[in-house]
This record gives sequence, structure tokens and C-alpha cells, in this order.
Amino acid sequence: MRFTLLGTGTSQGIPVIGCDCDTCRSKDPRDNRTRTSALIQSEQSTVVIDVGPDFRQQMLREKVRDVDAVLITHEHNDHIIGLDDLRPLMFKNGRPMLIYAEQRVLDDIRLRFDYAFHDHGYPGAPSFELVSIEPGQILTFGGITVKAIRVFHGDLPILGFTVMDRIGYFTDTNNISETIISELINIPIFIIDMLHLRKHHSHNNLDSAMRLIKSVRAQKSYLIHMSHYMGPTRSWEHLLPPDVYASYDGLFFEI
Repeated sequence: MRFTLLGTGTSQGIPVIGCDCDTCRSKDPRDNRTRTSALIQSEQSTVVIDVGPDFRQQMLREKVRDVDAVLITHEHNDHIIGLDDLRPLMFKNGRPMLIYAEQRVLDDIRLRFDYAFHDHGYPGAPSFELVSIEPGQILTFGGITVKAIRVFHGDLPILGFTVMDRIGYFTDTNNISETIISELINIPIFIIDMLHLRKHHSHNNLDSAMRLIKSVRAQKSYLIHMSHYMGPTRSWEHLLPPDVYASYDGLFFEI
């Protein structure tokens, strides 16, 4: 089984349109970050976590030929707006795409993609089968076991996920409860968002991410959802302790 970080950038991606900072001009491929998303693949199934505006590019880059289901962490644009790009896979398989999210998020998807839910839609429209899930729920897809975890993105309740009890994946959060941390203790791989150095109202900065990493005591931890304000990777990766790493698009783990 393989877990791939499709994208590791923040909502604007890197490089940012119109920006001439050192990060956006960097030639280091690690600094070319698409919007945050992840891919889980077993011999039987392929599952995506979040479908942002770079989804098509990510699928082509990784040569993904099919997707069985999509898990959505929350309704912000950089996590759902690529749903329409699932159409070729729906057409190929002749069935709606399964979308798993909390009911609030599904309601938002239905509003934003209303054309996908018309009784007599136009030919070529996408088709989604929306499945409501709740924190604590365990989902199984062809040998892939995923658990939905309640975390907070500022004041917004969202979902993180653990995969096979071996990977914890948490994007867009700055509030993970002590109860959840206790469940994650000593997990082999902990993936956590880290926007930049300054304090932020709904994301971890480097200091708060490091506190979480210290509490979880994972075997290895990886930072995602990084802004261009963090600077080029080479300028700050030396600040990280052993077993904590700056992630990059395309990084994968064998489970």
C-alpha cells in the first residue's frame, strides 16, 4: 500500500501568481507546491483525500488511472473545487463518484456543484454519490482502512484521517485535542500542517506544529500546507529536529 502527498502547498500554491519572492523564484523542485491533497493506493482500491484546483495536474503527474472514492476534510475552496475534474473517471467507469464528508460539507458541495444533481442534467455533467460520515467513523476501501478524526481549523470543525493506524494526516488545523493526541501517540508517520513562522488564527505555525509533534512522539513527522512566506526549503529545513521533515509534492510512503 502506498500513501502519496499529491500537494503540500497552501491555498495559493507556490509559486504564487504575481510574486517575485525567493520561494516563488526557487529552482528547488521541493518549492513548487500544488494545493494540499493526498492519495492512498492498495492493490484493490485508490482513495483521494481532498480534491483541490490542482487535482488534474496531480493525477497526470502520478499517472493515476482510477479513483474509487474521495474523502473531504472540509469545504474550503482549495480542498473541493477540483471535484469537476473527476468527470473522466466517472465516464470511464459509468458510475457516480463516491464523496465522503461531514453532512455540512456535503450540503456545501451540493450548492457549489448544483449542476451535478439535476434530474435531467446536461450530457457531460459530473455525477456524485454523497456519503455522510462522522468523526470516529471507520471506513474500508478494498483493504484500505481509514478513520475520521475531529480536529479544528480555527473555529471550524473539520476532519483529519488516520490510515491503517500507521499514518496520521492533518491539514488545515491549529487545534487537536489532548484526547486525539493520546490516540496518536507513537504513530509511525504524523503529517501536520505548518503555514509559516508567524502565529495564525486557523493554521499551525512552526512553533505550534513542533509542540504537536513533540506530544505525538511519532516515529517520523512531515510538514505540509506550507506558504511561500516560509521561505525556500533550504533556508529553514536545518531548523527541524531529527525525524521531522519538510515534505514536498510527490513524496510517498510504503505502508
